[in-house]
Amino acid sequence: MRRPVLTTVTSILTVSALGLTACGSTGGGKGATAQAGTPITIGVSVSLTGDFSGDGKALVQGYDLWAQDENAKGGLLGHKVTMKYVDDASSTQQVVTNYQNLITQDKVALVFGPFSSLLTIPASTVTNRFGYAFPEPAGGGPSVFTRGINSLFFVQPAAVEDNLVSFTQWVLSLPASQRPATAAYATEDDPFTQPQVDRARALLEAAGVKTLSYKVYPAEATDWTPLAQQVISANADVVILGTQEPDGVAFIKAFQQQQYNPKALIETAGPDQGADFSGKVGVANTAGVMVPAGWYASAKTSGNAKFVTEFTAKYGGAPGDISGDAAEAYSVGQVVDQAATKANSIANSALITALHNGTYQTVQGPMAFDATGKPNGATFLVQWQNGTPVPVYPAAAAIAQPLYPKPNFGS
Repeated sequence: MRRPVLTTVTSILTVSALGLTACGSTGGGKGATAQAGTPITIGVSVSLTGDFSGDGKALVQGYDLWAQDENAKGGLLGHKVTMKYVDDASSTQQVVTNYQNLITQDKVALVFGPFSSLLTIPASTVTNRFGYAFPEPAGGGPSVFTRGINSLFFVQPAAVEDNLVSFTQWVLSLPASQRPATAAYATEDDPFTQPQVDRARALLEAAGVKTLSYKVYPAEATDWTPLAQQVISANADVVILGTQEPDGVAFIKAFQQQQYNPKALIETAGPDQGADFSGKVGVANTAGVMVPAGWYASAKTSGNAKFVTEFTAKYGGAPGDISGDAAEAYSVGQVVDQAATKANSIANSALITALHNGTYQTVQGPMAFDATGKPNGATFLVQWQNGTPVPVYPAAAAIAQPLYPKPNFGS
């Protein structure tokens, strides 16, 4: 079931209503404070249209649920929260404009991040220039952390370059008689997807798994059929795809139509989208599909049971339908709440200092950030089984055994 989404707010608070004061050229940034008890607006650029629209809508759900919970307990350090969303159309140019306007025109007190490393990189350049803390849920590619920015915090368990390591470890842990001998790779030319795929390829090749096909395609591509056909023609044992949701869905549909059934199939994103993914490919075609993840619905993490209960009550569906993006967005709010409490301030400079110190509890588990904003945890391997994504590796996170070989599509 596709979940309804709130996409905008109808009333935007002005700088005078917020009671903000500014220092120098930072606007609402480093020197901003809010008078006790006054409401604040948090600005977010989200992809409500374009390639990342499915992910963007899931982020809105997570952010809105956090704001609802925050306001129910009295607000962020006593400040009731209003979320303002602006559509970036999945565009690197528009995301820059959006954050510039949110900060300089709307005078928002705080900002949260968009979807993807592709958008996070230019967005964080803007927010850092204005002295804003930039907690973000979905931008963890290697190039995010190499630009000398200390105000960015990637709120997932691990940087994405390591996301497929658990998959390669599982593959190489299989008995020699079952271990796949060949692999095919295809990935978007994207700072989120390609580093993951290239790391997995290097690890598998070093262990003797032969590469039969490797293709990097433009992130702007809209026809993935020829790319899928190249993978099918390779007829490899294992397929590793650097996808977002649209191309992830397209590859699976092409494989199903051509009755190509590799022994294992993993995508960097798409299968983490819950009901939005299964609704597009068909539940019968999800069986055995894998994705790296940092969250699952039955995890015994801080606030997760409440999050899942409230999410399904607010948006409908079952716990297994919830997108991991929503949990990541909710986690952004959780770390900001705890950092504000620790600093006893919602000033951006105070939040930046606090977030660089200590460990923060989230629905994705505990996390801490290094000097570049990179988290220090690890992801795990999730596989769709019986219409639901479940963690299957490593053993410490698993609640089911991996299905291998993967069931045929449509079975």
